[in-house]
Amino acid sequence: MQYDLIIKNGIVILESGETNTDIAIKNGKIAAIGPNLEQAEQIIDAEGLIVSPGMVDIHVHISEPGGIRHEWEGYVTGTKACAKGGVTTFVEMPLNQLPATTSGETLRTKYAAGEGKLYVDVASYGGLVPYNLTNNGIEEQVQEGVAAFKCFMATCGDPNLDGDFANVNDYALWEGMRQIAKTGKVLAIHAENAAITDILGQQAKARGESKLSQYVATRPAFTEVEAIRRAIFFAKQTGCPIHICHVACPEGVEEVIKARQEGVNVTCETCIHYLYFTTDQLDAIGPIAKCSPPIRDQQAQEGLWKYLFAGHIITAVSDHSPCTYDLKDKANAFDAWGGISGVQNNVDILFDEAVQKRGMSLKQFADIIAKNPAERYNLPTKGSIQVGKDADIIFIKPHSDYVLTAQDLEYRNKFSPYVGRQIGAQVVQTILRGKTIYQIDSGIDATPRGSFIRR
Repeated sequence: MQYDLIIKNGIVILESGETNTDIAIKNGKIAAIGPNLEQAEQIIDAEGLIVSPGMVDIHVHISEPGGIRHEWEGYVTGTKACAKGGVTTFVEMPLNQLPATTSGETLRTKYAAGEGKLYVDVASYGGLVPYNLTNNGIEEQVQEGVAAFKCFMATCGDPNLDGDFANVNDYALWEGMRQIAKTGKVLAIHAENAAITDILGQQAKARGESKLSQYVATRPAFTEVEAIRRAIFFAKQTGCPIHICHVACPEGVEEVIKARQEGVNVTCETCIHYLYFTTDQLDAIGPIAKCSPPIRDQQAQEGLWKYLFAGHIITAVSDHSPCTYDLKDKANAFDAWGGISGVQNNVDILFDEAVQKRGMSLKQFADIIAKNPAERYNLPTKGSIQVGKDADIIFIKPHSDYVLTAQDLEYRNKFSPYVGRQIGAQVVQTILRGKTIYQIDSGIDATPRGSFIRR
């Protein structure tokens, strides 16, 4: 067979572990894996590089169509950042766009907004909100191809903006789970106790508190744990598969572990920023590092690392949630937008922190960034280097230190808490379905080759 591309001489991460082997690609798919493959239009020498499946980031916010948020993040800039950072597929959250993705019509609007603009592949969340439970909103989104659903137990959205997202109350959460259970899809949940955190925040601000560390104190770990427990309890009653988003404390993971031992279909993720930053660093960084749940202390971070290594956290995501700089540039941290821009640095930071600094195996690294999330959200052509799957492959150069600058970022708004940090590995090439979309020497390919994935 004449292949389109053969990759040679790299350390390839397969589902069985890492090995020195060749990969042959034909028509965008992995056609063969083995030694001494020959006959290709193009051969890439990956000597000295780690050849990994591209990342599947299941927690990314794009603000298009955006309405008044149109300057936050677009498909072009957001997906270029993914290409540069080794994220070949992401699952897009249903909020921050206007209108939010909560119906068949709004999902079609979103697809139209991204047409011809995608540099990587994009699957979609459907939204669970109180206002789409009685108008067939859940089923409409299934028919339009969503991979999973998302809801907020924490306060979110602006009730003064027509079509904005809204958090669920207990009834909407329970009823939404009943409806989603019938579809077989997973419901991803932002789990924080809104009633407590909202009032604690108001009280702190009234006392004149303004530091980011003081904001963290208004969202204590128990408010996360309580909401996770409640979500799990409702999942038991309804049979709905659930996934707990961005768990920031080990106690939250422990609730998931206990539930899984009881047979509940529940998984959880954490974020790169929880594994990288701690509370005592936040006041020096400022509101650029504000997020919800907040970045917690060193002890919490160590607990998250323990559970990630043990396999109880299935993936570490970016929760890329950008905004314009003016929404971060606040003297009072309580007034700043809560969201971190980070999707471009998922892979390099996690490789450095997990593999190089803490000894994680390459197989587990690939499971965390690709295989586990692809399997959880039923993306069967993604997630591993395997014959028949999409040829979504990234090359990582280990022990290749660089300092991230704002100019390196592809985001529409070029700021991130990782700017100025020394990162000990680099993504040097990204291949999407057999085509190189990023190369460190030549940059991002001019052709947007990504597409929407409809399940």
